[in-house]
Amino acid sequence: MSKSLRNWIIVLAIGFVIWVCPTPQGLTPNAWHLFAVFAATIAGFILQPISMGAVAFIALTFCAITGVLKTGQALMGFGNGTIWLIVCAFFLSRAFIKTGFGRLIAFLIIKYIGRSSLTLGYSIALSELIVSPAMPSATARGGGVFYPIVQSLANAFGSQPGPTAGKIGKYLMQVGYHTDAVTCTMFLTSMAGNPLCVGLAATAVGVEITWMNWAVAAIVPGLISLFLVPVLMLKLSPPEIRDIPDARDLAVNELEKMGPMSLQEKVLAFVFVMCLALWATGSWTKLGATPVAMLAVAIMLIAKVLDWKDILSEKGAWDAMFWMGGLVALATALAKSGFIAWIAKLIGTAVAAANMGWIASFVLISLIYIYSHYCFASVTARISAMYAAFVAVAAACGVPAMLVAITFGCFANLPISLTHYGNGCGPVYFGAGYVSQGEWWRNGFIITTINVVIWLTIGMAWWKFIGLY
Repeated sequence: MSKSLRNWIIVLAIGFVIWVCPTPQGLTPNAWHLFAVFAATIAGFILQPISMGAVAFIALTFCAITGVLKTGQALMGFGNGTIWLIVCAFFLSRAFIKTGFGRLIAFLIIKYIGRSSLTLGYSIALSELIVSPAMPSATARGGGVFYPIVQSLANAFGSQPGPTAGKIGKYLMQVGYHTDAVTCTMFLTSMAGNPLCVGLAATAVGVEITWMNWAVAAIVPGLISLFLVPVLMLKLSPPEIRDIPDARDLAVNELEKMGPMSLQEKVLAFVFVMCLALWATGSWTKLGATPVAMLAVAIMLIAKVLDWKDILSEKGAWDAMFWMGGLVALATALAKSGFIAWIAKLIGTAVAAANMGWIASFVLISLIYIYSHYCFASVTARISAMYAAFVAVAAACGVPAMLVAITFGCFANLPISLTHYGNGCGPVYFGAGYVSQGEWWRNGFIITTINVVIWLTIGMAWWKFIGLY
């Protein structure tokens, strides 16, 4: 039996067994059948009997044919703004490569910071930390701003997807993604879904979270997690290039060879700064991250920084759109079906009945809440579906209201690292092709688990110190 056939049998068996099992009390048959398709799709993403885009397309087709979803519902993920932001991020990255502007930035970074792979990792982490409070779109920040730079750094050292991925590209791609996940936790304005937590907390447990409340609570465990990411990735995905003693000389020579900036590079530099400024001021301009990214692509097309053939040939963008769009459609429909609310109620009843004390209840509910992110392709969607319910359950178990309200806001973002679809920039970093899915998921689980330990130990001590409980 071939590996592909074996994986197909496993994927279909998972879906079939769940489908034919009796519908649990409190759920509609349609919600249960949708869960069966979703579970099979996730299994298909893991085992990949065929490519992920094809798995997602088949799942949506099955839902439309069987009536589990209407055609419009099955296709709604492809109209999602975040999906198009991801696609535009790929195009921006293509422009960085085509014009050589990415090489310019990469060699400037190497010239001043590039003493080792670790210092490059810390340059990414520090840059994320500085930019994150002013840029609430994690997809724009990670996929649109930092991914093209990270890719250019990898290319500068001759590290491409495939045999040379291990030189340094594999390491840098994962550092970029996991630092983006950590910075999402640290500020109320570093991720678009965080302000939603503020509104839901006021409704669910009657507390008001301020920007400073959030930042003070998250700063200590957040900085520790951010500091550890580049070091942990040295152990989990060690780069072949560790020390770069001649980095400055290399960078200076390459910059001299490149000469002055071309007109296309100058246009791209303008577009890049424009995006950074508009993404950072979105709360004032009322311009969403996706329209800004679309404007960037439009300007690049008009100025011929990119042509239409570049757009059509960017296979990573279209592949990500298919599998991510399909997953978003399934996950959104699953939440609307009442399945997530049913699970939350089931867990809440069981924890309350155990009567184990508020600290143990808080830890248990936190773990369930965090690792449930395997079932979501959007942090904001998970906040919408689960935050209020889990905060209310924890508060009913005696957890101090302000503590659970703030920490569950942070914990909505902490497990972004788990999968390659954990947030919007995941498909961009993963789509670069440097890291296999198995290694990505393994490292993501380890990083997330270490972060969970940090936040539930050092974080708890810090929250006690600042008076959250």
